Amino acid sequence: MHPQPTKTRWWILGLLFLITMNNYLDRIILGILSPVIIEDLHFTKIEYGYVNAAFQAAYAGGFLLMGWWIDRVGTRKGYAGAITLWSIAAGLHALSTSWLQLGFWRALLGLGESGNFPAAIKAVTEWFPKRDRAFATGIFNASTNVAVMVGPPLFVWMNSHLGWRTCFLVTAASGSVCLALWWFFYRQPRQHRWVNGAELAIIESDPEEKTEARVSWAQALRIRQTYGFALAKFFSDPVWWFYLVWLTLYFKEARGLSLEQIGWALPVIYLMADFGSVLGGWISGFLIRRGWPNGKARKVVMGVFALCMPIAATSVIMPQTWMAIALISLATAAHQGWSANLYTTVSDVFPKSAVASVTGLGGFLGGVGGIIFTALVPGFVIEHFGYVPVFVMMGSFHLIGWMCVDIFLGDMRKLADEAAR
Repeated sequence: MHPQPTKTRWWILGLLFLITMNNYLDRIILGILSPVIIEDLHFTKIEYGYVNAAFQAAYAGGFLLMGWWIDRVGTRKGYAGAITLWSIAAGLHALSTSWLQLGFWRALLGLGESGNFPAAIKAVTEWFPKRDRAFATGIFNASTNVAVMVGPPLFVWMNSHLGWRTCFLVTAASGSVCLALWWFFYRQPRQHRWVNGAELAIIESDPEEKTEARVSWAQALRIRQTYGFALAKFFSDPVWWFYLVWLTLYFKEARGLSLEQIGWALPVIYLMADFGSVLGGWISGFLIRRGWPNGKARKVVMGVFALCMPIAATSVIMPQTWMAIALISLATAAHQGWSANLYTTVSDVFPKSAVASVTGLGGFLGGVGGIIFTALVPGFVIEHFGYVPVFVMMGSFHLIGWMCVDIFLGDMRKLADEAAR
């Protein structure tokens, strides 16, 4: 009898889920409690935009550094360093007495948090075969939505009873727990004592990846496919950041909701994002198992989600708040389904040795897009023209990103395959 494969790869995925959730809980406190923090530290919406720009700038630049560093030192050490940095930075937010100090700690947080996705995507590439990677990415990426579901009511309650500074201290402490679990549990599949031969055969079932070419960070800059991923991130990431950063202020100012009402509206929106994240990864994996080429499967699924975004943008003109919440839920679900597939295109095309670096390059451009279209432009436009122009802009970006994927990533063949042709 053949032994049953162990399930260690799924435990690894659960750990990625937990760490990414901690990463996002640190990140979203400012957006959720922005009315309270702005009032307490006495700064304007334009200065609030600058605080977010500090995070985005460090987050973008950090992607370049973290992606290269994680490929160089390995997933275990690289992720551990990133978790340590973002946990310390989160705790230091509690010391802020002005928007300038808050912006400095946000920048340090952005630098640390930029290591999350390069490391997590690389871990998925190391532990899952190609057919399961979008699904696995969708599952761990769904933790971002769980964080935004759990975070609003939790942080609103903590703010009421303990103050906003305590929120940052609690998430910093939970980061140290994530660090300990990661360091104890994570190893390469062949080095992990809890992996048997049957599971290893599943993990290493992609024959082309056994003889794949090595691609350096500098070489990745000269490869057309790198820009397909990076430009798609440049246009689509700001949409997610806009909802994450500005939604509380939108509901308070444009819809007249209280902080307590917002604290229960946001979990509904991000519950739908959870479904989108897992569903998007599952659908493309299902199509690939049915014989579709991976490039066709990814692009069809991403195209459907991109078409949802202009529909979702009409939320800003809906007369009823529940209609706006439903359409914003569609936007977050579609974005997360899109992201589960976009991230997986990197491991579809590039060898494992370059996955973190290319993910970092894409994250850098996504961060630049976030600085422009989430931190700087909305602060000015909302102050002078209201929310409608920004929502319209956000509704168009995924369609532009999809065209970049189609043009630059093409059929998404492995680079080793391309070289052999």
